[in-house]
Amino acid sequence: MQKSNIVEYKGLGRRKSSIARVKLVPGSGKVLVNDRQPENYFPNKLVIQDMMQPLVLTKTAETYDVYVKVIGGGFNGQAGAIRLGITRALIQTREDLKTDLRKAGLVTRDSRVKERKKFGLYGARRAPQFTKR
Repeated sequence: MQKSNIVEYKGLGRRKSSIARVKLVPGSGKVLVNDRQPENYFPNKLVIQDMMQPLVLTKTAETYDVYVKVIGGGFNGQAGAIRLGITRALIQTREDLKTDLRKAGLVTRDSRVKERKKFGLYGARRAPQFTKR
């Protein structure tokens, strides 16, 4: 079995309960999310813009083909996970991009997740109504 000479950069991104495995390959700017075009996968353009932010910021949208496998969560969480994965893969391509990406706030993982429900409460924080008498 021959080892291919194709250079690829990988990045893992997480957001809420979504996990995205991103692969950047030098190419023409093709993007596939779970083997589908982003327009066919995500419900609106804002989510796609959010996902593509690192490539647009670094002006590398036409330089790399992006292949993504994403599982879990909703569309916004998945887009955030993909964004972080693309950012991490771009940093592997050129280390000098890290400063620009960090200034835009794309390097840090967003650690906010849904708070768990506690016993004795109706939700994470919603308590039963207080009765004075």
